[in-house]
Amino acid sequence: MKRIIIYSVLALLSLASCTNTTRSGENSDPKNATVNDTLVSKNGYSEVNGIKMYYEIYGQGQPLVLLHGGGSTIQTTFGKVIPVLAQHKQLICIELQAHGRTSDRDKDVSFEQDADDVVTLLKNLNIGKADFFGFSNGGTTTIQIAIRHPEVVNKIILGSALCKRNGVPAPFWDFMKQATLANMPKQLKEAYLKVSNNPKGLQIMHDKDAKRMVNFKNIPDQQIKSIKAPTLIIIGDKDVITPEHALEMHRLIANSQLAIIPGGHGEYIGEVTTLKRGDKENLLAVPLIEKFLDEKPKE
Repeated sequence: MKRIIIYSVLALLSLASCTNTTRSGENSDPKNATVNDTLVSKNGYSEVNGIKMYYEIYGQGQPLVLLHGGGSTIQTTFGKVIPVLAQHKQLICIELQAHGRTSDRDKDVSFEQDADDVVTLLKNLNIGKADFFGFSNGGTTTIQIAIRHPEVVNKIILGSALCKRNGVPAPFWDFMKQATLANMPKQLKEAYLKVSNNPKGLQIMHDKDAKRMVNFKNIPDQQIKSIKAPTLIIIGDKDVITPEHALEMHRLIANSQLAIIPGGHGEYIGEVTTLKRGDKENLLAVPLIEKFLDEKPKE
């Protein structure tokens, strides 16, 4: 049954317990594991369609795949929510082509290729079916996974995802045509350089991401309607994605819910570019995500 949920700050549960989080070290051998209280982490690389794809695994339970935004790493998008979500789920965190620690191929990036790469990685990890949470570009990739590979999908969460060019204000497209590395958020540039052993890859990643957006084409309605997985659509009320677009997605995906949360693009999960010094973290989407994932399908 379709539901629209508009949440205010006062309606959400307190996340004070999130301040006591744990962090794991990086292990080049995926067989290695670091245990810190109940948070188990391992990381590694897998050969995927001609690239070496980097992944991290946290926690135990039902697999939940996390797919970061454009120009980002696992940590810049999800660093604030991983310790919370990993308390009850097994998180499979992935860096996509040319991003972070994952290598590049002599081919433009595309949402379709990213979707195929993610599914191949899951096969390599012997994960047959999972929930998916994609943010921004990762959300569009999640849409493509649900369209192209429905057999691996349990539930999907689309955080500030785009499927139509009219889903963002018109000036966005002019900005993307003129995008330069100098205009890329400092936090994202620093994060890439911190984890990558290829500094020149920063420019390549930026240019490929910008080109992908400039050439972005609408996902046909019939393909979006083909998504049968239970879906939670999340945007901020000051998001890049317009409320009208989120509502259109909600209407096209039969088994979907829509949540509009106070804040900007990714602020509801503590995405790194939204963090302000001195502000208390309000990971407003976490209770919604956990409730959605734990809901049993109605008979």
